Amino acid sequence: MLTTEVTPPTSRSLLWLVAGGLFMLTLDATIVTTALPAMARNLGESPLSMQSVIVAYVMTMALLVPASGWLADRFGTRRTYIAAIALFTVGSLCCAMAQTLDQLLIARVLQGVGSALMLPVGRLAVIRMFTGSRLLPAISFVTIPSLIGPLIGPALGGWMVQFASWQWIFLINVPVGFLGVVGAWKYMPGQPLAGLGRFDFVGYGLLGAGMFCLTLALDGIASFGFDWRVASTLAIAGLAALAGYWQHARRHRAPLYPLNLLTVDSLRIGLVGNFVARLGCSSTPFLLPLFLQVAQGYSPLNAGLLMLPVALTGIAVKSLTDRLVTRMGYRCFLVANTLLIGLTISSFAIGHEPRSVALQVLALCIFGALNSLQLTAMSTLTLKDLGTHQTSSGNSALTMVQMLSMGMGVSCAGGLLVFFNHWFAGQPEVIGMAFHATFAFMGALTLFSTGIFWRLKTNLVMGNS
Repeated sequence: MLTTEVTPPTSRSLLWLVAGGLFMLTLDATIVTTALPAMARNLGESPLSMQSVIVAYVMTMALLVPASGWLADRFGTRRTYIAAIALFTVGSLCCAMAQTLDQLLIARVLQGVGSALMLPVGRLAVIRMFTGSRLLPAISFVTIPSLIGPLIGPALGGWMVQFASWQWIFLINVPVGFLGVVGAWKYMPGQPLAGLGRFDFVGYGLLGAGMFCLTLALDGIASFGFDWRVASTLAIAGLAALAGYWQHARRHRAPLYPLNLLTVDSLRIGLVGNFVARLGCSSTPFLLPLFLQVAQGYSPLNAGLLMLPVALTGIAVKSLTDRLVTRMGYRCFLVANTLLIGLTISSFAIGHEPRSVALQVLALCIFGALNSLQLTAMSTLTLKDLGTHQTSSGNSALTMVQMLSMGMGVSCAGGLLVFFNHWFAGQPEVIGMAFHATFAFMGALTLFSTGIFWRLKTNLVMGNS
């Protein structure tokens, strides 16, 4: 715990401010999942086509994270953080007032803009204020809420939907956001930095266009009814934009992400492994609450409560990652753990009758534990061998890949749900069969990433290169 002797009052207030912001972001990212069927009914949409509500939010964050550090330096952390909270709060209010899915998606984009700035800028302010031995406890303090948010989010969302309305999952952000703006004005430090270099707008535009087109190609099939020709055109345009960024980065003096980052084996394999493995891992928290309500008849509250074991076991086993990786090495651990996660995701496709609550909880506990170990190990692997001058770019690239894979994983799962729902049309239990096939596919996709981690050095352990 941070004591008064170590931390001045203003510093403690900054920690509470940033911790509160992280709690609001992580809560909002998970509270929506159990509310999707209720949103669909109210907006006149199919519950199988509501993944765009999550994708719009996550992909906006992925697109803006690369620019967040430069914006904080250009305009100062205080002004940037205040703007971030204000945008997030206004976006939340607009979400609650939305009358159509299109209006809701626009509001979610506004929320995502605020989130994309709030998350890294708040962390940056803490890093600049706390140095030396004070940094680790400060970072630990502000990250605790990021563990609590996913823990209570699905259950709280289910409770609000069942006893009030889905609009309240967004309205609760409004008073919290108002207090956040006041707190940031009073306690957030940070003036613009002098002598700031030019931002790589061309590289940012190419990278952003590539991510946007690829995600829209996937999400458009389920959300907007794109046919294969439109989706293929978008995918080709996205790949062309990414190829353009590669050529741009080779020639630019100070690109957004220098290509020499990819000469670090652990970062290169870590980024690719993070992207592929997280497609399945990120789709499962979206699929499960939807599956429990739409296919198995659970109430929103009960579906949310059943997601608690995922967060609880994830928190409980997090401290085991160091010991397991040190004993097994990164390659053996990630190959084995990824294999188990893929099989666990696929196991949700087994059986057409609803499982007993005990068996359902056991399966969710196993997934939560394996997923927590996986995400921690992959993140540590990716950043462990970076030099001091590479840390900022490497960390930003990892955050962008995490958000990108989360959005594309949900898009992929949503598209598969719609595809299999049409494929099994006319069959009894068509909805259940569509979910089972989707779980099986996403589990198989996760298994594919074992081949990526197999390319790691066999002796690679914590602290070794």
